Amino acid sequence: MAISRRHLFRQLGAAAVAAAAVPSHGEAVSTTTTPSAAVLTRLDRNENAYGPSDRAIAAMVDAARGAANRYATVETETLRNAVARFHSVSPDHVVLGCGSADVLRMAAHAFTGATRPLLAASPAIDLVGDCARRAGAEVVAVPLCADYAYDVPAMLARCTATTGLVYICNPHNPTGTLTRRRDLEAFIRELPDTAHVVIDEAYHHYATESPDYASFIDRPFDDPRVVVTRSFSKIHGLAGVRVGYGIAAPTLARRLAAQRGSDEPSTMAARAAIAALGDAEHVRTSASRNVDDRQEFFNQAHARMLKSIDSQTNFVMLNTERPAVAVVDHFKSYGVVLAPPMASFDQHIRVSLGTAAEMREFWEVWDVMRGRHRSM
Repeated sequence: MAISRRHLFRQLGAAAVAAAAVPSHGEAVSTTTTPSAAVLTRLDRNENAYGPSDRAIAAMVDAARGAANRYATVETETLRNAVARFHSVSPDHVVLGCGSADVLRMAAHAFTGATRPLLAASPAIDLVGDCARRAGAEVVAVPLCADYAYDVPAMLARCTATTGLVYICNPHNPTGTLTRRRDLEAFIRELPDTAHVVIDEAYHHYATESPDYASFIDRPFDDPRVVVTRSFSKIHGLAGVRVGYGIAAPTLARRLAAQRGSDEPSTMAARAAIAALGDAEHVRTSASRNVDDRQEFFNQAHARMLKSIDSQTNFVMLNTERPAVAVVDHFKSYGVVLAPPMASFDQHIRVSLGTAAEMREFWEVWDVMRGRHRSM
């Protein structure tokens, strides 16, 4: 493969410009230098590569023109009501946040502390763990099973009467895998009454329909200790405006809201989210494109005899067969930003699915590393 002038520019820029990659959801990024942000290809944050719907964009434009000078009190209440109608609950079940990460932070602060540990899986994106540690809590991390589902028996064995919060991400980040709904239900039923549960469904819309999977919002589980979070940053393509929500029993929702800072979603974010929530076609189109993009990634990996974890999300964990930190740094030198590797997955990289052009670039840079100078 011939290195394009774009790649060459990036390599030269790496020596001249130090632009550290911005962390997301508590993730640290390698400290080696990168090309300027204007020429980066970001495959590290699990964003919707195709962006928001036209309806959401129009709503943001209207908000910028007519309401940017107003605080968002009316808009956030309208969004809360819209979310409630969408999920057939009353508004007092809905907790809004500046991204679902904000609601996860509220849960960690509300239910963990010096005498109330957090129980979670390993590996995991450690936003909730970081928040719990700042609250003085111990974080009890239980490795996933061999098939990368939650190890329910092992987690139950580590849960005690003092456990304050259990964090479940399903589909799971960073592996992209599912845990069966019936296993999670059985697990929650066995938890001590004092333990609360947060189920992170940021990647819900990407999961392939299956009898083993169902959302805890779409098919409610009658337990007042459970809060389920959703994000507008993924399938809806609104990562840049920061809006998400949680659904919980009213008493639990009030406890979460008590941990909120002064900020709620902005006027622009609220209006965009309302529009996105009503645009079912954009959700279907984004999910369908993701299925195709994911399969193409698997095809390319297979052609190179590389193994990857079977993902149900808009990212894939790829086995690098070498230290992942060196792979991440190699890609960064070409202006392609990947999520940093995790200690327990030190030969895997998590690759967010980008546009067709971005994924061609990913494989070109991979082939340079492998010394395979052939065109895609």
